Amino acid sequence: MVIIPAIDVKDGRCVRLEQGNMARATVYSDDPVATARHWLAQGARRLHVVDLNGAAAGRPKNEGVIRNIVKAVGGSIPVQLGGGIRDLDTIEKYLDDGVSFIVIGTAAVKNPGFLHDACTAFGGHIIVALDAKDGKVAVEGWSKLTGHDVVDLARKFEEYGVEAVLYTDIGRDGMLTGVNVAATVKLARELRVPVIASGGLTGLDDVEQLCAIESEGIMGVITGRALYQGTVDFKQAQARADALGAAGKGKPEA
Repeated sequence: MVIIPAIDVKDGRCVRLEQGNMARATVYSDDPVATARHWLAQGARRLHVVDLNGAAAGRPKNEGVIRNIVKAVGGSIPVQLGGGIRDLDTIEKYLDDGVSFIVIGTAAVKNPGFLHDACTAFGGHIIVALDAKDGKVAVEGWSKLTGHDVVDLARKFEEYGVEAVLYTDIGRDGMLTGVNVAATVKLARELRVPVIASGGLTGLDDVEQLCAIESEGIMGVITGRALYQGTVDFKQAQARADALGAAGKGKPEA
């Protein structure tokens, strides 16, 4: 189980939002690049970066910062990036810059053909992000609930060839109310590709609960606010996940 620090970039700064609300942003650092170096030094094995301005605008807005984040980690660990990625040229540019995985969310739901084309052109590099509340998928910064069932849509996108599904319970993200473990494992059991959990990580209890279902196909968990506010210590959380993973060896691999 990989603990994945989140670096959400808004106006060139590292922030966290409450339930995706751009007006409810807490600034944690004026230097996202230094933040990336910090997590690398702490032993992070992957970073989750979001261009929040890009997500709102529907096109990249913090390319310079993102490029510098990738340079800062120097290829030591993968960087997965989402936010405002709506065309194949943008994907190609970011991959050329050294981004390892492209996360496609709203664009995948509204334009499935784009996701299909992205998986065909850049196989192994595309993660689909599904944000849901009460089992229904939301789009456009979580401002609109669709009628799509999250499991049905995930199965469809799995057939396209996505590398993983990033699942966020939008009722919990940024609220420190605990990961929706039941919904996450329900989704993972329906898929062959791994699931990355997100939304609401509060403490080691959440890490332990996710590790208990890791064999169902949960490969990692993204966390931001809990790390930045100190309710979760990164090194301690990753060490705990590693210990539980080692203890659980012999179970089916995710």
